[in-house]
Amino acid sequence: MKIPELTVHARKTALATACVSMLATGTVVADEDTLTIGMSFQELNNQYFVTMQKALESAAESIGAEVIITDARHDVAKQVSDVEDMIQRGVDILLLNPADSVGVETAVLAAKEAGVTTIAIDAQAKGPVDGFVGSKNYDAGYKSCDYLAQKLDGEGQVALLDGIPVVPILQRIDGCTAALGEYSGIEIVDKQNGRQERAQAMTVTENIIQANPDLDGIFSVNDIGSLGALVAIEASGKDIKLVSVDGHPEAISKIQEANSPFIATSAQYPRDMVRLGLGLGLAKYWGASNVPAEIPIDVKLIDREKAADFSW
Repeated sequence: MKIPELTVHARKTALATACVSMLATGTVVADEDTLTIGMSFQELNNQYFVTMQKALESAAESIGAEVIITDARHDVAKQVSDVEDMIQRGVDILLLNPADSVGVETAVLAAKEAGVTTIAIDAQAKGPVDGFVGSKNYDAGYKSCDYLAQKLDGEGQVALLDGIPVVPILQRIDGCTAALGEYSGIEIVDKQNGRQERAQAMTVTENIIQANPDLDGIFSVNDIGSLGALVAIEASGKDIKLVSVDGHPEAISKIQEANSPFIATSAQYPRDMVRLGLGLGLAKYWGASNVPAEIPIDVKLIDREKAADFSW
């Protein structure tokens, strides 16, 4: 008899979640040789990743583990150097949030050679990682763009505000494109890279609006970029609807404003993501053989109605 996929997923997820539960209750005690946990972020100039950092530090403190945090600032060469430095400092578990899914492979290989348990967080990394925890990013793009298409009554011109070349961003674009493709009256007229940065996204959006005077909607691959896009939309005075991905507090606040062009975002859960990542890393480090290689996390569409009750 075939076991339903949802049941298998739930059972696998529970194995890693058990480690997280023990973290919260204090029933996990580190060995007399204190664990050292390293986390390399693609950036920390974003509340999404800062929320992860705080959740990790809290969980690590509960088991008496030391934490080393680095910020790649979207520079994959710096990230590789940061990881190599952490390996020299003796990290036992590495949580890796790639600045570039392919370019970070050198760091993954170095960690593997040093015997470091490596879990990719939020974005998958090329190379022999021991596990991956991340959002269902295809669903995130799909949900946001399906909502946008509905609010446009299935007709209009839409532009895509792309980002850096990591798997989640590619999946969000794929999901968005698939959703918009289900509406024969929707046309994707432009796609440009806002690099997920507020200032860059604002400039790019200004150019998109100027080049497409009949534009009706924009999908941004993340909320920080969308906040820059929002400035450009409001300055244009045009009726252009905006959707995004993340659930950033500032984005949620903008969505709640009456008559805001920002109408929805597909929210992620960064605290859960890093806690599950640490739980999976601990399980792998301690030699568990029946834990999953990947743990996908659901996303939730947050519109104006739901925004008042949502927070990370």
